[in-house]
Amino acid sequence: MSIRHAILGFLSWKPFTGYELKKLFADSSSFYWSGNSNQIYGCLIQLHKEGAVTSEIQLQERYPARKVYAITESGREKLRAWLLAQPELPEIKDHFHIQLSWSEPLSQTEVDGLFAAYEALLGNQVLMSREAARRGNPKPGRSARESLIWKHIEDGRLASLESELAWARKLRSALAELKKGAGALTEGAGEGGR
Repeated sequence: MSIRHAILGFLSWKPFTGYELKKLFADSSSFYWSGNSNQIYGCLIQLHKEGAVTSEIQLQERYPARKVYAITESGREKLRAWLLAQPELPEIKDHFHIQLSWSEPLSQTEVDGLFAAYEALLGNQVLMSREAARRGNPKPGRSARESLIWKHIEDGRLASLESELAWARKLRSALAELKKGAGALTEGAGEGGR
C-alpha cells in the first residue's frame, strides 16, 4: 500500500490532523500500516512541499493548537492519476509460511508451539476485525457505492484472516495425523525386526 495515496484518499474525504490520520490507520484493518508515526508525518511534509496538501494551524481554547491538513486540487489530481493506474496484485509476504517452510530441524513440539502462537495471533486479529466492524470505524460513506466498497473491503479482510486461521488449523491437524502414522510405522518396523 502506498501511504501517500492512502493519506490523499483520507484527505479527499475531509481535512485531518496528522494524529487523526495516524489513528485512522491504526484503527483500520483495511488500511493497516505497519510504519511508525514519523512516516505519516514525513509523508505529510513531503505532500505539503509538493503542493498536494495544505496545512492550517487551528487554535483551541483548552487544548494545544492543532495542524490540520487538507487536500489541494493538485493532490486530487495525484490521487486520481493513482486511482486510474494499473491495479497491483496484493503483496503476500507471509513470514509464518516462510518460517514454517524451513521448520524441518524443529521437533514436533516446537512446530506445535509455532502453530499455537500463530493461531492465537490470527484469532486475536479476527476478534479485533469483528469488533471494529461492529463499532463501525469512521469511513466516508459519501455515496451508496463508496459505502458498499468499504463494507466489502472490511468483509474481505475478515474472510482472509478467517481463511488463514482455518488453513493453519487444518495443517496442524494434518501434521498431528502424520506424526501418529509415522509413530505406528515405526512401532510396526520395530516389531517386524524382532
